[in-house]
Order: sequence, then C-alpha cells, then structure tokens
Amino acid sequence: MKLLIAAAALTFALVSVSTQFPETPAGFDDKPNGMVDDATHQADQMKFDEVEQVSDGLGPLYNAQSCRECHQSPVSGGASQVTELRVGHQGPDGRFRTPDIPIARGAEVITGRSLVNDRAICPNAVFPDKEIQERVPETESIRTLRLSLSVLGDGFVEAIADQTLIDLAKQQCKSSHQTICGQVLYVPIVEAPGQMGVGRFGWKDQHASLLSFAGDAYLNEMGITNRLQPNEVTNLCNSVSEPNDKPGPDGLSDIDRFARFIRATKAPARDSQVANSAVANKGLGLFDKIGCATCHVETLTTAPAGTKINGGTFVIPPALGSLTLHPFGDFLMHDVGTGDGILQAIREHYGHRVFQQMVGYLSKQDFESSRNKIRTAPLWGVRLRPRLMHDGASLTLLEAITRHRGEASQIIKRFEKLKRPDQEAIIEFLKSL
Repeated sequence: MKLLIAAAALTFALVSVSTQFPETPAGFDDKPNGMVDDATHQADQMKFDEVEQVSDGLGPLYNAQSCRECHQSPVSGGASQVTELRVGHQGPDGRFRTPDIPIARGAEVITGRSLVNDRAICPNAVFPDKEIQERVPETESIRTLRLSLSVLGDGFVEAIADQTLIDLAKQQCKSSHQTICGQVLYVPIVEAPGQMGVGRFGWKDQHASLLSFAGDAYLNEMGITNRLQPNEVTNLCNSVSEPNDKPGPDGLSDIDRFARFIRATKAPARDSQVANSAVANKGLGLFDKIGCATCHVETLTTAPAGTKINGGTFVIPPALGSLTLHPFGDFLMHDVGTGDGILQAIREHYGHRVFQQMVGYLSKQDFESSRNKIRTAPLWGVRLRPRLMHDGASLTLLEAITRHRGEASQIIKRFEKLKRPDQEAIIEFLKSL
C-alpha cells in the first residue's frame, strides 16, 4: 500500500508541475512542430528518406540504405519492425566482451562493436573476389535482436533538462523504497568534445544529443562516414573519399538535416476515439494505481526556450521550450527482466577520437551494471506496433505486460491480481496511445 501511495504521489507531483505549460503539437501529418517552416521540413524529410548508393559511400558494411528504412511507420520518423543484430560474450572476468568478427576470409577482423551488420557492398563488379560479409562466430553466446525505435517527438525529449531526469531517478528510488531505481548514464556529446550529458536515445541510452545519434546511425547502420564518425568500420571494398557526408552549399551536412528533421517532428498522437472512452479512462486510472506510471511516466516538461544544451552546441528554440509532453516513459535504464546482456560499445557509438579523449570520464560510468537493463520504452505510439519490447518478441500487449520482471515484479503481481475486466481496461488504455 505504501508503494502504491508513493507511486501516485510521484505521478501527481510530476503532473502538477507540468500542466502549467502548453502541450506539445502531436500528429502524423508530416507537418513540422513549429521549429522550421513547411518547406524546410519537407526538404529535410527528403534527405531523411533518401536512398544511399555505393557512390554516396554506402557500406562497406551496412544494415539499411536510408533513415526511413528503419523509421517509417506510419510516417517518416515513425517506428518499424526492422531489427538489428547484436552479439558478444562474457570474458573470464565475467565482464562483457565485444566480438572479434573475421571478414575477407580472415584477412581482417572487426572489433570494438557489438553490432553485426546484415549487409555488405561486395563482392561486386569492382571487387569480385572480396568476401566481407560479417557472420557471427560460435564464440559469441550473448545474442539479441533490437527493434528500431520511433524518433517522432524526440526533439521534445532532447529538450528535457538533464536535471529533470536525474531528479526523476532519485524520486523513483525514494518513493519505491529502493525497489525501482532508474539508472542515469552520462554519455559523450560527440559534437562537443569533452562534454557529457544524460543519455536518453537508443535502447541503452547511448546518446543525449540527436546530432550524436544521427552521426552514429549514419556510420553504423548505413556505413556513411561523417564529421562525427569519420572512420570506416572497414576500408575493404571502399572507393569513396572520407568523410562521405560533406556539407552542402548552405554549410549543412546530412547529419545536420537528420537532426533538424527529428527535432521538428510532432509527438505521436493518441487515438482520440479510444482515449475518450470510459474503458480507456478507467484503464489509465488502474495503470497509475498499480504503479506502471512509476517508469512509464505520463507527463514531463521541456526546459525553457533559450537554454543551451548538448555542451552548448544547441539552443532550445521557442517551438521546443517550456512544453508539456506525454511520452509515458522516463528515458532511464531499468532492469525489468528482459535485458539482453549487451553492453554498449564505447568506440562504436562515439568513435575513436572521443574514446581516446574521454576514456577517463567514461571509465567512471558504471556501464557494466547496465548490461541487463533497457531504457524504458516510451509508450506514445505503442498502438501502432505489432511487435513489442526491445527485441520484438512480445506480440500482444498482454504478453508485453506480463513479460516484465525485475524492478517491475511487484507491479506485475498487482496486474495479475486484477479482475479480467480491469486488465482489459488497462490494455484498452494502451490501445489509445
């Protein structure tokens, strides 16, 4: 009972502070949230949707040919059912180790990353004898698939103050008597050398900045080198000068446009017809009552316009500042019994330069403890996903709920004790998101 009261008090405190601010724009109309004009947003979306070719620098190892390929349902920037493969193994000391993956018949070994790319650009007409496709060695016993996440509304998420997430983690832990404690990870801001921020993007909270996130994905998912990630995973079969992503006449490169596109997207909209139903409203009340909202936080606010974030490289514009968003997530790391055992690979996500510069700072972060933790999935837009959880292994909302363990164990026990109509009301509420 004390935990229920504490969870309700936490939810009330967050909502009462937040409701003084206007709501974030929401919708799936491909229109910007007010940060840029329609023409700019459409041009940025075209770049986001653009299919990369080998002549653009695609590969040599890659997973997708465009951002949209992994972020497209129901509109550009949305989620998809595309998965990526990550593997590793446990070393003699019990710590996670990234794989050593031989390519080109053993002529080269890919190291320092847990991601295994599904595709390669050769053999081809220019390199008919090169075999560089990555394959998982038998030694890599830790294996998982991860679903691509939606990036809609992430401009608002980026604009949440670090301190807001830090305070939320502390409040969770205190109000739950140490049973639910979101982990805050400080990660490098790649575009601001030497600066770190609170991670909130990616399943392992590996990025705090959307520009850092874009640079990482462009290299590791598409093989396109850029100013933040200038080193190819392999130079075999590579015939395009580095970096592949060069500034245009306006001084902006592709990663700048990707970040601007994401920042200008609207938040995922709810299904108003379902949301206004008596059953869904009852479900929301039960969702809060049994403690789901402790991690799936309904309401957060962004920092004021004019606030400098990302190591001073980005100033929150009026369109993103002092707004109320309803992500139904806390963007913190939790152990809910579904962790995949994969530790984020520092060199992979931040590049060799940042790894060398910040090895001292990074060693102070307790990354190892996050191996079996996953960032709380924000539930906005969850009704549009047929496969759920980080690996897509849960196919119904009920399966996703009852799969929770770890920090969520007591909450799931409360859910399972509910009468069937009450359980169905919670599921109906989720169908409104």
